Amino acid sequence: MKNFKKALCVVLSVMLCLQLGIMGFAQGEAAADYTIVNPYAAVKWTGDNAWGAYKGSLHSHTTYSDANYSLEVMVKESYARDYDFLAIADHGVTGVDWDEAPFLHPLYLYQLVIGNEFKHLTTEEYEAIKNGTYNDRGFGMTPVLGANEFNNLSLSKNHVNGHFLKANEGNGFPGMENEQGFDDALAYIDAHDGLSYINHPGDWLDSNSNPAIVNEQSTIELYGNLILKYDSCLGMEILNEKNGTTGYDRVLWDNLLMYTLPRGKNIIGFSNSDAHEPGTIDSSFSVFMMEENTSDEIKETMQTGAFFGVTRRLRANTLNKIGPATEIDCIDSGIPYPMFTNIAVNGHSVDVSTTDAKTLQWIANGKVIKTVDVTNGGSYTLNLDEIEGAEDFLYIRAELFGDGGLCCSQAFVIDNGADPIDVDEVTGFDAFLNKIVNFFKGSKIWTLIIELTRL
Repeated sequence: MKNFKKALCVVLSVMLCLQLGIMGFAQGEAAADYTIVNPYAAVKWTGDNAWGAYKGSLHSHTTYSDANYSLEVMVKESYARDYDFLAIADHGVTGVDWDEAPFLHPLYLYQLVIGNEFKHLTTEEYEAIKNGTYNDRGFGMTPVLGANEFNNLSLSKNHVNGHFLKANEGNGFPGMENEQGFDDALAYIDAHDGLSYINHPGDWLDSNSNPAIVNEQSTIELYGNLILKYDSCLGMEILNEKNGTTGYDRVLWDNLLMYTLPRGKNIIGFSNSDAHEPGTIDSSFSVFMMEENTSDEIKETMQTGAFFGVTRRLRANTLNKIGPATEIDCIDSGIPYPMFTNIAVNGHSVDVSTTDAKTLQWIANGKVIKTVDVTNGGSYTLNLDEIEGAEDFLYIRAELFGDGGLCCSQAFVIDNGADPIDVDEVTGFDAFLNKIVNFFKGSKIWTLIIELTRL
């Protein structure tokens, strides 16, 4: 009897251990399982109703702020370079129809003194550019109205782009300096039902002189908390003009993604020409995947992230080894730029097809995880089940390099079903002290002292 009881105990113990082991395995599988969120999931890449790939910039300038060329010239030159859409985002001037004169800020009357002119399109030119009959181009260019680059009186270049504002909103918004200026501009755009993103952060950070600043926790928390604070703030520019002062902004983007994704928000990366002259219109731009080239679809695509950032000018990689091994410089060369022609997510794999590229680079959590030779085009698969540590990735993203420049995808978020963590809020005396400090640093006096010190 005793032997029977012992045997029964052994059998029951084994069964219990097996059951616990199976449960533990199942729980471990559940914890390790994840979904790759494809920002291009809705895009129809081929077939009769295939979506178009539309080229344009959401950030360009005219003599109505600090450019040397009129609205007429900048619109026509963008059209001549095959832009499908364009937003004029002058400093402190909200864009209106291109056959109308926008708000004339007194600050920019100096343009007349130096011989520049304020000139917009005629109504006939405007209609012809919209429908593509101007110079018989054959396809129109869509105006993205209501754009404004905020903090126009800022000395510290803490610039924010606002979009889809009403014509009388944001005109003459002076802005404060530094952190306070960022917050004020984002708050204004949010309160007026616009969309926003942070412009060329490397310019404000001066990351050219100190590249390590994009990896500093204080930098990451500053930008990350601003983007988290305002739902209408979609993200940041990752490519801007010739990337002279912004060459490390994609590294900052990676750091910010790792900060905001666990807190429940993706960061969309924008690429803009920030053109002040015709020679930089072809420097950086975006390619939007859309059914139709309309203002409403552009607005929706800005929010979904179904677009790519392209640049024709980029230095060789020097930080985190993200980017081309050799410098790219092919503005106005006519060389086709690299592009994705199909993207599909299947389980833990991402399938892509490319054209006009030589190298495909995959990045996750700020590190290059795979590099592929794509010289002959074709289709390629990234299988995360073959990548060590992939279960800990917060996102993956892709970059294409070729003779015609760089093409950057949006982030593919890795969703493991975890609840977002809370943002650490500063309260009490610390919050009051921060407010006082930011207000003082937001003054012109503080900024002048800092700039004089640098000089």
